[in-house]
Amino acid sequence: MSTEVKHNLKYHPEFGAFWEKLVAAGAAAGPAEPSLEELRESNDTFMRTMFAQFEPVPSVVRTKYTTKSYDGAEIDVYRYATEEHNSSKTPLPAVLHIHGGGMMGGSVDIFARYINNLVDRTGIQFFAVEYRLVPEHPDPTPVEDSYAAVKWIHEHAAEFNVDTARLGVMGDSAGAGLSAGVSLLARDRGLQPPIKKQILVYPMLDDRTIFAYDAPDYKSPLKDLVILHTNTLIRCWRWLLGDKAGKPDADVSIYAAPARAKDLSGLPAAYIEVGNLDWFRDESIDYAKRLSDAHTEVELHIHPGMPHGFEVAGPISTAKKAVELRVDAIKALAH
Repeated sequence: MSTEVKHNLKYHPEFGAFWEKLVAAGAAAGPAEPSLEELRESNDTFMRTMFAQFEPVPSVVRTKYTTKSYDGAEIDVYRYATEEHNSSKTPLPAVLHIHGGGMMGGSVDIFARYINNLVDRTGIQFFAVEYRLVPEHPDPTPVEDSYAAVKWIHEHAAEFNVDTARLGVMGDSAGAGLSAGVSLLARDRGLQPPIKKQILVYPMLDDRTIFAYDAPDYKSPLKDLVILHTNTLIRCWRWLLGDKAGKPDADVSIYAAPARAKDLSGLPAAYIEVGNLDWFRDESIDYAKRLSDAHTEVELHIHPGMPHGFEVAGPISTAKKAVELRVDAIKALAH
């Protein structure tokens, strides 16, 4: 009897055409076992390509601030705002953006054009946190740095015309996982007003799943279609969690791996999106279901034929649609 997994999974034609050219040019390949520096460079180059499609928006001004994290270290927080935000006579909604990059790469700068455009298209001001990266700064530093930014926004709300009752957290990939972790942390520490919404773009939520997918006997057509290597994700989780990563019975913080949380009640409304060719697909769907089971409002989108970071293909139709969905989710903070 054949053990072959039958399926009809394939890339969306627009993404497939882009990826085929990239593979043919050899640009999709890298060292078999890249060093940390090589991994960061390839990750950051990939993401810069993703966001090159967004034009700068001069009316959105970025200002750098600093605050202290849980351990007394200084971290940078950036504000993206327009003159309308500065001159408003009433408090306005806001979003804290937490960047992606496996928690070992990425930066606020790389996401700057993307954030500028989100501010321009939604009319809502953004903040962005330069959290410290793994492996130099393992758990709990990334999530604690991100939470420190939330606290800083609360403390300076009057100065920036922020309505803290309409504050959202948003992230992509690892940044989405951190956004989910911050939402749990804010709930458990009794933040008032609570975070209103978590916007999770193909979130990295569960250290256990990628270890299961990497097992030699795991059969799935996703292995031929995902564009993230399992060994890269395993390294990221190990850099964050150490030897506990991937072990189902290990004492892993729910703020570092939110899918491990047994209680998802009392959390902010959630917007979750993921491609159906993404390693994070199943954990995203499961998290959405569990939030729904806990009577939390959830909006879930699964993009057919799309792998992780599909925006790298440029302004293809699905990427445009995805950004429109994110814009609508952000705008809902105003209500």
